[in-house]
Amino acid sequence: MMQVTREQHEAQQRHYTTAFTVDRTPREAYEAILNVRGWWSEAVEGPTDRIGGVFDYRFQDVHRCRVHVTELVPGQKVAWHIEDNYFDFIEDQKEWTGTDVVFEIRRTDAGTEVHFTHVGLLPQDECYDVCSNAWGGYIGGSLRSLIETGQGHPNPKNDGDAPEHQDAASVVRTERAERAKHADRADLA
Repeated sequence: MMQVTREQHEAQQRHYTTAFTVDRTPREAYEAILNVRGWWSEAVEGPTDRIGGVFDYRFQDVHRCRVHVTELVPGQKVAWHIEDNYFDFIEDQKEWTGTDVVFEIRRTDAGTEVHFTHVGLLPQDECYDVCSNAWGGYIGGSLRSLIETGQGHPNPKNDGDAPEHQDAASVVRTERAERAKHADRADLA
């Protein structure tokens, strides 16, 4: 067994992570996670439920990414690799590209715990505040609801009203546009 160094452990702790517990079976949680259209976006295209599957996520012109399903262990784990990514509200489009999304599922005395980590989404990233807020809404809100009630709150397929957690990205885009406008005025002066 490989020993994890203190530095490796500390680095792992900085990746965005969240968890919740539900009164459902690990299998029910696993099946809900695979139903990406039921909790993340109705507009997801491609297979989300088989190893090697590649699916595309898109939310309006704000965010799109290509996701590769890398690991599926029924009732225990789901892992994805982000192959490509675009955000309209940040400068560095590589922030998500090459990162991994991991769902770990385990039975506890209180029910089933779903532990989510976006490996590579770090506090120093430009998108961290918006992305961690959005993941919090999708994971702790929409996915949790899908597991508990059978009804999630994904982004609509046809660019309708987005879940409330998308508001943070709108605020960042507006602030960025204002800063750019002021910078352009300063350049002209």
